[in-house]
Amino acid sequence: MLKNSFIELNGRQRAIALLDIGSFREVLGPFDRIESPHLAAQGIVPQSDDGVIIGKGAFKHQPAVIISIEGAFQGGGIGEVGGSKIAGALEHVLKENKIGKKIIPVIIFDTGGVRLQEANYGLLMISEIQSAIVALREYGPVIGLIPGNVGSFGGMSITAALCSELIMTETARFGLNGPEVIEQEAGITEFNSKNRALVWNTIGGMARYEMGLVDQLVEDDVELFRNAIHTAISKEFSVPRTQQISKFLSTVNQLDPTVKNRKESVLQLLENKMTQVPDRIDAKTPSRGRTWFTTFTKGVESISKYPTVLVADREFEGKMTRFVAIVPNEKNRFPRAIHGEVGLQEGWVLAKYIREAIEDDADKMIKRNFVAIIDVPSQAYGFNEELLGIHYACAASADAYATARLKGHSVIGVIVGNAISGAFLAHGLQSSRLIALNDKDINVQAMSKQSAARITKRTIAELEEVTKKVPAMAYDINSYYTLGALDTLIDVENANFPTTHDFEKVSIELSKAIEANDHSLSQRLKTKNAVESGRKSSIVVRSKIEEQWN
Repeated sequence: MLKNSFIELNGRQRAIALLDIGSFREVLGPFDRIESPHLAAQGIVPQSDDGVIIGKGAFKHQPAVIISIEGAFQGGGIGEVGGSKIAGALEHVLKENKIGKKIIPVIIFDTGGVRLQEANYGLLMISEIQSAIVALREYGPVIGLIPGNVGSFGGMSITAALCSELIMTETARFGLNGPEVIEQEAGITEFNSKNRALVWNTIGGMARYEMGLVDQLVEDDVELFRNAIHTAISKEFSVPRTQQISKFLSTVNQLDPTVKNRKESVLQLLENKMTQVPDRIDAKTPSRGRTWFTTFTKGVESISKYPTVLVADREFEGKMTRFVAIVPNEKNRFPRAIHGEVGLQEGWVLAKYIREAIEDDADKMIKRNFVAIIDVPSQAYGFNEELLGIHYACAASADAYATARLKGHSVIGVIVGNAISGAFLAHGLQSSRLIALNDKDINVQAMSKQSAARITKRTIAELEEVTKKVPAMAYDINSYYTLGALDTLIDVENANFPTTHDFEKVSIELSKAIEANDHSLSQRLKTKNAVESGRKSSIVVRSKIEEQWN
């Protein structure tokens, strides 16, 4: 019998095929003509649905929303409009579930992650999607499908890792860093992107299923996907992988990062219950993040057993506050994370110390604040990182920060250094408010210039020229400020070695952000820059979804 291929369908056809016959109704479809305003300036023809389809209907007679990403448009990259459609739809599903109207959310991932032509918008949108998923999981399963073609990469692999259930085909791929990007950043000896067997044995569907990083492996058939979704809806859900910190951190602790570990050896480690933390050497490598952590904590010793993750509690403006920073360590036993990158260890350790504080404060009327001191050059690029699922490590941290907000903690991000890519999603972008130093050496972006040039098939000079027209592609903090995501930009005398006056100025703004007591990411749509220009499309998309939802 011939199969009815799911992979070969386009994004809209996939949404229609999953829903009960005749029940599909599209929200904010192509005839609404809401397209990206950031592509034409780069000579790129926009698409009127921006590559995202929102289908409302029924699945097995139950209300459902299918969000389908069209991989054929810009590689399924997430920009401002498409990302706002996903976030806005999930926010509406959440609102209805909160009042008892059960709706099943299904996301079809066919995406390379951030759309590099809208880089910083992509990061913002992905963090807002992630926030909605974490909130939604409290009311029922959020189901993710990774059928094939593009797969699920970049920030959207972190997003997929947050889903309650993941369903994948053997031919699909699922990883944080694409093979070409790892090769660009770490060299061909670390990962040969042309070695197809290596690629699929590391990030392919079968490899991910065998590693326990997806829940169901299905053949390419529409009805088999529908059956898999039904199975997911019907089952009792266990603790999400992103909250299984002891299991994954134990595996990371036992891993020998100096050799390329085979999948079989990692599977054995996952079954090993050893929890002892191996000895670690701390080179106390200097960095801005370390300097500002020490300044904020006034020398209070870090409680973390891991040298690259600094954690300290102290009273700040009359309230107990947990300060957290990722710092470099030249002696890090993971060579791909010596410069302050968020690697396997850093992501899981962040989650560990955030969740411990959440649990400690669970029965307290006044909950401590969290302050993420942000100075992260990127996520770690490496073979072992991909094999063991660095996207889950980053997702665990994002999950923990988002959970802290939802449980009443104030979560604030202070950008003192670089804030790049998946590292920023893991450590910073789940903050209800972001403040930053106004310093020319700070870069905020989705990818290094070298890798962005390779992926977009431009020279670095061409890339830099485009940033003059599209601020979201720029790397400097002032361009980022225009997007509306920052509450304030603070002038300081010395960003590397803050003076007493510098610390006082930053403390005043940090205190204001904490006192606002926000527990969502909605402030990003309310700042002066957001309303006047930076988030206009995000605001319009959410407004249109509101009009068309019922």
